[in-house]
Amino acid sequence: MSSYLCAIGTANPPHRIPQLQIADFMANALELDEGGTRKLRALYRVSGIAHRHTVLPDYARANGEFEFFPNTPGLEPFPSVGQRMAEYRRHALPLSVQAVRACLEQLPEVEVRSITHLITVSCTGMYAPGLDLELVAALGLPSHVQRTCVNFMGCYAALNGLKLADAFCRATPGARVLVVCTELCTLHFQKSPEDDHLISNALFGDGSAAVLVQDRPAVTGPSLALTAFHCDLEPDGHADMAWHINDFGFEMTLSSYVPRMIQQGIGQLTQRLLADLPVQLADIHAFAIHPGGRKILESIEQALGLTAYDNRFAYQVLRDYGNMSSATVLFVLRELLRTLTPADAGAPVLSFAFGPGLTLESMLLTVAYEDAENEQNEVKVENVAAHA
Repeated sequence: MSSYLCAIGTANPPHRIPQLQIADFMANALELDEGGTRKLRALYRVSGIAHRHTVLPDYARANGEFEFFPNTPGLEPFPSVGQRMAEYRRHALPLSVQAVRACLEQLPEVEVRSITHLITVSCTGMYAPGLDLELVAALGLPSHVQRTCVNFMGCYAALNGLKLADAFCRATPGARVLVVCTELCTLHFQKSPEDDHLISNALFGDGSAAVLVQDRPAVTGPSLALTAFHCDLEPDGHADMAWHINDFGFEMTLSSYVPRMIQQGIGQLTQRLLADLPVQLADIHAFAIHPGGRKILESIEQALGLTAYDNRFAYQVLRDYGNMSSATVLFVLRELLRTLTPADAGAPVLSFAFGPGLTLESMLLTVAYEDAENEQNEVKVENVAAHA
């Protein structure tokens, strides 16, 4: 039995800020000299990002107009973890609700009360009672909905959420699983000139994505069968991508060696994912790769023989939103879904995401339609799933 990703809804905060305007904020906050500012702006220009969204309007303002950061030289006293978590709790629920509604409006046959499982995913904030319980109340979900929280796993966590959804659907006939990934990365700006912090400050944005997974395709439009998963580790990268809670927010370690490590490990990861399946890499022409950064995408292309066109959905999301941690790969899948037609039924889709560890996650999906004329393609989905 297969499970199917039937719809994806997304949402972003209203503050959409050009990348170079954020660079100016950062240069002022870090009190950089002219040379340092020039280098920082160069980093932002080559990032592949045009805009990012944030819950904090301060990134588009000058000192003296801030709402969250202190209107003082050096932004002192710098906001504490508690202050940042208060902002997370203020913004996470409405953004998540917006993403869920954007998802469910695509599926008029799905009633909110029919959802059996709720999975919330985040690494940028936490509290209890948490976002999961608030979503139950805000959406009118049944009080007995089964809730699971995937916390602090980083950019690859959406794939873990989908693994859980797949397991629930396979174990419970008629299950309908709502997965909600909400990340407010910009709350965790670190006022530090260290390379790791300069890179992470240049990449991350805020966003939410919600998906509905069930044991049958959507009534209309394309669905994606969750066909196979494989996870691996690159232990040499243990210290090169990390996420720690410190006194002034969550601190990201993201070294310049990460793209090279992913390039070294991605080929073996793909081989192991496809090893027992009747699908070869040459058979795959649709990709949904987490855009951790421009160099990461380029490294994967070099390792797997892909083109920038193969990665076009990832580049589009990176350009328009930046890296939104766990939600990002779902934004990429949304862009891919929008291009599918019944002629694509049965086609394989390869997806990757990466995070602390260094963790490499992979997923094979298969395009599916419920239409009777595509019954033959549905058999193809089941045949691939039988080998998973």
